[in-house]
Amino acid sequence: MTFTAASDAALPLSLEFFPPKTPEGALKLAATRQELYALSPQFCSVTYGAGGSTQDGTLSTVQAILDEGQAGASHFTCVGATRESVRDRLAQFRAMGMRRIVALRGDLPSGYGQMGEFRYASDLVAFIRAETGDHFHIEVAAYPEMHPQARSPQADLQAYAAKVRAGADSAITQFFFNSDAYFRFVDDALALGVDIPVVPGIMPITNSSGILRFADSCGAEIPRWMRLRLQGFGDDSASIKAFGLEVVTDLCDQLRTAGVPALHFYTMNSSATVLEICRRLKWSA
Repeated sequence: MTFTAASDAALPLSLEFFPPKTPEGALKLAATRQELYALSPQFCSVTYGAGGSTQDGTLSTVQAILDEGQAGASHFTCVGATRESVRDRLAQFRAMGMRRIVALRGDLPSGYGQMGEFRYASDLVAFIRAETGDHFHIEVAAYPEMHPQARSPQADLQAYAAKVRAGADSAITQFFFNSDAYFRFVDDALALGVDIPVVPGIMPITNSSGILRFADSCGAEIPRWMRLRLQGFGDDSASIKAFGLEVVTDLCDQLRTAGVPALHFYTMNSSATVLEICRRLKWSA
């Protein structure tokens, strides 16, 4: 492990949002962002639906973030894309003033028949580098507990290494609750000669059914003791939120103590839980 112990100072952090579907949602998200900007995020990313299905909402949200004086980053999926469509989108990103991209393969939406000209995220990363040089800071995804579609942990690690060798600057992980999985992933990547910052993705827990369903769908492990505790709370939302705050705050503290490079919060377009976690860790601005 190459981490160094962290000081009491706040870790750098970044925030993830998803594009709102209604004007009311946009107004609510704008207020949420203002509350979270107190944390001085390095950047704010915005998700991009399967096959680019939310691209208009994604880009309008990124533009709002940029207009608010923050660093905005678009998720950018390549499934179904052509080189020309990606080239056009990169030109749009540059015109907006964007300097950071989260480059992903993306999932095939229902009924989608073609992969397009980019089979893997590493192909997209290489193309962005060839087209734009070092203009963009490129983030890629990492899966400490293995991508759910990977053939094996070894194959998944090789896919990650290919993205790094194609030109990725840093990585953001899928959320996890077992810090050992993260540390093992970083060690295994280093053993392959792959050494870029791997930023842990942090998922707040605000309800049990949502986090259990989401974890099952994306291959993230909920440790058995956590799953049983969450299920045992039933509909007691106050106990679920209190337990979630305790568990996630402790995870962040473990990661901070180990000297991780930063944290990336999946905000789910809400500020209260992220702010409370940071307050408990004395990271609030």
